[in-house]
Amino acid sequence: MHLSPAAVADERDWVRDRTEVVTLVNRVRADLGEAFDVDVDAVTEAAYRAEVDAVFADGDLAVNVAALVGLLRDLDVEDDYPGFVVDELLGRELAGMLAGNQPLRLLGEATFHYADVGHHPDAETAPDREAAEPAGVDDLEAALAAGFQTRLPGWDWREEESPFSVE
Repeated sequence: MHLSPAAVADERDWVRDRTEVVTLVNRVRADLGEAFDVDVDAVTEAAYRAEVDAVFADGDLAVNVAALVGLLRDLDVEDDYPGFVVDELLGRELAGMLAGNQPLRLLGEATFHYADVGHHPDAETAPDREAAEPAGVDDLEAALAAGFQTRLPGWDWREEESPFSVE
């Protein structure tokens, strides 16, 4: 893998155009909102794209995100099971990186595993997808959904002043 500014821009474009991730973001938010008995705002494609742009505008973050995206986009382990740990590791790291600093990083990592368990390409909406894409792509989408759903607004507790702030 060779990363250059042009390669990082290409990965940004791929992530930005992968708007089916928004459906997964909203499904995860709905499930978590129900589990925690809270209302969570849905995410729009425009908000997703704007946040992708914000991530990739930070060059230090962008090059690392691009590397993980590129690895997962190309990851396909023969017989898949041995690769299970690799794609989980890369996906969890990407979700945390996208989510931000602690405690959001930990929430992004934890949410990755939740999103990943329930995410498999839908045969009706993408009948040739599993055969056409490496196994790491579904983990990549789960990581994008987990990371972006964590960093994007819509959770009330994130909008309020923390009661633990010390002045």
